[in-house]
Amino acid sequence: MVKRLSKTNIHDVFSRFSKITPEPKGELKYTSAYTLLVAVVLSAQSTDTGVNKATRKLFSLAATPEKMLQLGENKIIENIRTIGLYKNKAKNIIHLSQKLIENFKSKVPKTHKELQSLPGVGRKTANVVLSMAFGIPTIAVDTHVFRVSNRTGIAIGKNVYEVEEKLIKRLPKKFFFHAHHWLILHGRYTCKARNPLCAECVISDLCPSKRH
Repeated sequence: MVKRLSKTNIHDVFSRFSKITPEPKGELKYTSAYTLLVAVVLSAQSTDTGVNKATRKLFSLAATPEKMLQLGENKIIENIRTIGLYKNKAKNIIHLSQKLIENFKSKVPKTHKELQSLPGVGRKTANVVLSMAFGIPTIAVDTHVFRVSNRTGIAIGKNVYEVEEKLIKRLPKKFFFHAHHWLILHGRYTCKARNPLCAECVISDLCPSKRH
């Protein structure tokens, strides 16, 4: 079983991340809270690179809820066909756009409850939108954050909700706002699922799962 990192070591982990990437950014391309919301919904079980390729054309055609409804489900499908689960995601985009117009005056809401009332929007998506669109500190636990948190002992949990809860409790306030992005980037490029690059890892001396 992985040993839980001490709070001192957790501080050191994020201190190192902050020196390498002082202002980490999400890799999804967007121009507004609405296009971010759509991009995050599309990113489920898909890569950011793949989503960005699809949304480049989609957002040039429809960057508001009204224009997305005018575009229609079939046209959305044409543009996102390269993304996994594209048919279901197209339906969700239509329905969430309709709900934004009817219930929120076409504005993306700023609370977990309201965001999660939208089709295709779960807690992780809501957290990403709150953080990236509105600057509200949140922790969105995707597969990368879940893996890195457990593997390093920063936050050990059996599911994303446990990991999120423990990260909220254990992360230093100084690093809280950017922690989500640092963990994603570390998981995506260094602490990979199958072949982690431990020899290149800046926190390998602190990690209880380091592979020699």
